Amino acid sequence: MHETTILLIEVGALLLGLGMLGRLSRRIGLSPIPLYLLAGLAFGHGGLLPLNASEEFFAVGAEIGVILLLVMLGLEYSATELVGNLRSAAPAGLIDGLLNALPGAAFALLMGWNWVAAVALGGITWVSSSGVIAKVLADLGRLGNRETPVILSVLVIEDLAMAFYLPLVTAVLAGTGLIGGGIALAVAVCTVVVVLVVAIRYGHVISAMFSAKDPEALLLGVLGLTLLVAGVAAGLQVSAAVGAFLVGIALSGPVAHNATELLSPLRDLFAAVFFVFFGLATNPADMPPVLLPALGLAVVTMATKVVTGYLAARRVGIALPGRLRAGLGLMPRGEFSIVIAGLAVATPGIEPRLAPLATAYVLITVVTGPLLARVPDTAWFKTRIRRLAARRAEPVPVDVGAGR
Repeated sequence: MHETTILLIEVGALLLGLGMLGRLSRRIGLSPIPLYLLAGLAFGHGGLLPLNASEEFFAVGAEIGVILLLVMLGLEYSATELVGNLRSAAPAGLIDGLLNALPGAAFALLMGWNWVAAVALGGITWVSSSGVIAKVLADLGRLGNRETPVILSVLVIEDLAMAFYLPLVTAVLAGTGLIGGGIALAVAVCTVVVVLVVAIRYGHVISAMFSAKDPEALLLGVLGLTLLVAGVAAGLQVSAAVGAFLVGIALSGPVAHNATELLSPLRDLFAAVFFVFFGLATNPADMPPVLLPALGLAVVTMATKVVTGYLAARRVGIALPGRLRAGLGLMPRGEFSIVIAGLAVATPGIEPRLAPLATAYVLITVVTGPLLARVPDTAWFKTRIRRLAARRAEPVPVDVGAGR
């Protein structure tokens, strides 16, 4: 059979299967990410039915998936909002980084891995999944809750921090060492600052390049600009993902709103391909030895996320139920954790157990996180919180479920 024919059959069958998995995940109230990862494990090297003809297609699609995830993330914030959130949520962001990145790095060193793997694992355990958390908040009807802006502020700080972290970890993984990593970080900082300044002062000029009234031209223009800037950024060792994120920030107004709607289906398609490709690159046989370490790491870092959300919510005067909802809502890891692990896996000589550990870790947090986020809505939990608050002489909201 012709290779192109096999490619079409493999890609078509897998995409059809992903569609069914996505529908199943929404019916059971879970994120589709773990199912996509499992699908990749099933059809990757060492899986049930390895896909060979379409591997290159999924490799390119995965790269586009990362770029679209980041540009869509940037489209959600204007440069002004991003700077404002950075100022107001900086203390919470600092606490978040210390409580969640350090355990991952320390865990890698305890496992006997080198400092490069420790830097990568620290990033994997640090960043929560914006996509999963946003969906959980919407599903649970908490978008209007008092603690929700706190959760979103922490996520924004993490997203912005990735603009600095990704170039650094890319340089470190490439073997350029601390000096090269420092240079990459300096370049990234200068690039982000310049883009933010340009976006604040001249964002309307950049947006004027596109017409919000012409969907076809808008889709092609924004997608083309994103891929172009991402490629240039990768050439400058700043990271393609960061370049895409900065393009999203630079666009504003109706152009950003319409571009979000047009790019959403493409984002969903290629993001699914990205998660599948990561699973394809991971041998399922490598996972059993790292399941217990991944579970232990997940327990520790999910607990530190609860502490992060609790402290951030307490800082702005939110009552005890809202603090706990904020902490429990931040637990899932997802997109960025897999992005970081993907960068590490593509690096020759990196710790081979990192990829299976990251896969197991993300699976654990992305499945248990949304389930645990529902706990504050249960009757027994509300009763327990009332009793605890009464003992501490802390005022309890009348509507415990809404945190008001």
